[in-house]
This record gives sequence, structure tokens and C-alpha cells, in this order.
Amino acid sequence: MPEGVVRRLAPSDLSKCLPAYGALDADAAFFVDAGLDHWVQVRRASRSMSARMRAALRAEGLVLYDDRGTVAAASGDRGDRGRTLLGGTRGAFRAVLRRWPDEAAWRDVGMAVGAALGLPVQFRAATQLGGRGWVWGQRTYVMGILNLTPDSFSDGGRLGSLEVAVREAERLVNEGADMLDLGGESTGPGADPVPADEEIRRVRPVSEALKERCDVPISIDTYKAAVAEAAISVGADMVNDVSGLRGDPDMVGTVARLGVPVVIMHMLGVPKTMQVEPRYQSVVPEVMGTLAESVDKAIAAGVKPENIIVDPGIGFGKNLSHNLALMRRLRDMRSLGYPVLMGTSRKSMIGEVLRLPVSERIEGTAATVALSVAGLADIVRVHDVAAMQRVVRVADAIVRGDPA
Repeated sequence: MPEGVVRRLAPSDLSKCLPAYGALDADAAFFVDAGLDHWVQVRRASRSMSARMRAALRAEGLVLYDDRGTVAAASGDRGDRGRTLLGGTRGAFRAVLRRWPDEAAWRDVGMAVGAALGLPVQFRAATQLGGRGWVWGQRTYVMGILNLTPDSFSDGGRLGSLEVAVREAERLVNEGADMLDLGGESTGPGADPVPADEEIRRVRPVSEALKERCDVPISIDTYKAAVAEAAISVGADMVNDVSGLRGDPDMVGTVARLGVPVVIMHMLGVPKTMQVEPRYQSVVPEVMGTLAESVDKAIAAGVKPENIIVDPGIGFGKNLSHNLALMRRLRDMRSLGYPVLMGTSRKSMIGEVLRLPVSERIEGTAATVALSVAGLADIVRVHDVAAMQRVVRVADAIVRGDPA
């Protein structure tokens, strides 16, 4: 096979092909039974695979073999020498090709893989967040929650002063938070809206102080453009919009102009009434369809594709069955082609299953976090950082490969 050529393999070819990579005969039948029926063999002009390239493959759960043997789920740091075998479902290939890393040595490979499988290819630059490029798919990142509201469902009123809020942020970072999410308005079920000037009063001083004291990216949790701009002007790095860019007509233009990453979340209705008999004909495709519309709106306004993260919005206009369905089919969200954030920490879904109050939901949260990692979530948003960081590390080692 000449350099740079991609050849598609039929599942029936696997039993002949895999032994050349040191695999067992039984592996071929296992992969086919598991639904991994799309396979391509690549001979590349470039003989090295960057961490970002490997993470892109790992992010979608593709199986990768090279001529030094298996690199299951694209784990490990072994370099590739010439031949590479990639396998997975059509959906997994579609997802990875929708955000194929924009690396010169791998652009031709992406185009060739897309042509071999009859799938579209889009090249994606790295997300710049907090002054560095983020490699999505290498592992699941932990976002620590910092509520500055007196009425938050979980810990409202606990961080009533700047000094206490900064000390709490430092604790979360020391426990392993990769980023912090700073909120000045409760968006839980039944919550009343807060005027923008009051929200700015709550979040701006803390955002400014954290930029000096904490060496992790700061997200501002708001659907108001004025609040987002005020926080970013003093150091926040990204916006987490629970309304999916629908709550304030100025938000999408503000995010595009500021050039910062944005989390686009799905919410049915508004916080005040979103849990009053929420209805869907089929929750997963409807949530994905709404998110796709918001993503298109963002790109049309000038938001760069690499600055978009999506969130299915667990608990935001969904009942228990809706939330459980979204958890079961989390990997479907990846077909949108963007990193996925999951926020399940201490939520009512867990309380309904266990019939326990907010203060006793840590084990239930751990279950949802582990399943979020299994569903290939890129970020989990949590209150209990130390415990959930441990859950993530073990789940990541199982799902994505040996820990670094």
C-alpha cells in the first residue's frame, strides 16, 4: 500500500488482518459482535501521532492498532510506524471526522478516511482556554462549582463574602478542579431571575480575584450578555449559558466578539417554570435538534467552531425518565461534533431514584459521573471535586486507557 493511502476493510477481512498487528483471532469476532463494523487501514507519510491526534481518536471510542501492536481505544504513548488500523461504528467515525484535528501531517489522512467511508470531514483547531490549547478526549476534565447565590438548591448563601468565595475556589483547585464555574444567579427549578446589575455585583469581584489567585480557567455561568462581558473583562475565560444562547439576544454576538469558548446548554422553557410537566415526543433527538440549531446560530454569528461546547441540560426542563434517557444515550450527543459537558451533581434525578435529600447524594452523583465518562463526556461539572476527581480517574483509565 503506497504512502498516504487509506483502504477500507470489510468486517470479514479482520480475521486475516488483525494477526499482523499482534491481535488474537477471537478479537475479530468480538469487534463485529460489538457493532464495530467500519475499519480502515492507513499508511501515512507522517510516522508520528501527536497527543492531540491520539486524543481525537480516543474521544470517540475508536479502536486503533499500529504495527507495534494494539493501542486499544488509542491509549498509551507508543509512536506509530507506517501502518495504522482504525475501527469503530459509523457514528464514531462520523463524530471524529466532524472535528478532525487541523494538523498538516494528518489533513490528508482525514480526507482519505472520509472518502473511504463516504463521510464528511471538518477540520478543527484546538480550543484556546485559559491561555493554552485544550486536547479534548485525552481525559474527562472536572469543573468545580462555585455558587455565589443566596438561593442555590445545593449550597446557596454559603459563599457570602469575597474572602470566603476565594478560599473555597482555592480549595476546589487544590482538590483537583481543572476549571471553575462561577455563578451569580440560581437557575434551579422555580428560581426567580436576578437583575443583571446585581448578578454583576456578585460575580465580578470574585472573577477578578480568582484570576490572580487560581491558575485554572474560570467559566462564568450566566445567560446575560452584560454579565458575561463584565466577568470576562476582569479575567473569566469562558461562558456557560444555560439558555443555549436563547435567553438574551445579545449573548451570541457578545461571545463571538469576545472570542471565548461557550457552553451551549439545552433548557426547555425558563427556570421558573421549566419543571412544570415538561413534555417531549422523543427527548434525545429533540434535545440534539435544539442544540444543533443553537450551534448553527452561534457559528452564523461568528463564534468559532473550536469555541463551542454542548450540554444536554440534565434537570433543565426534563423529568426523571427524560434525564435517564439522555444519560443512556450520551454518546449520541457526540455526533453533533462538539465537546460535551455533563452537569448531574446532586440533582433531583439522583434524589428521585434514591429518595434522598441533596446532602446525601454523593454516591448517586458518583454513579452519574462514572457513566458520563463511559459516555465520553469531555467535562463533568461537580460540587464534590475531590471525590469526583477520583471517580473520573478510575473511569477514564477503564474507558480511555491507562492513566498518564
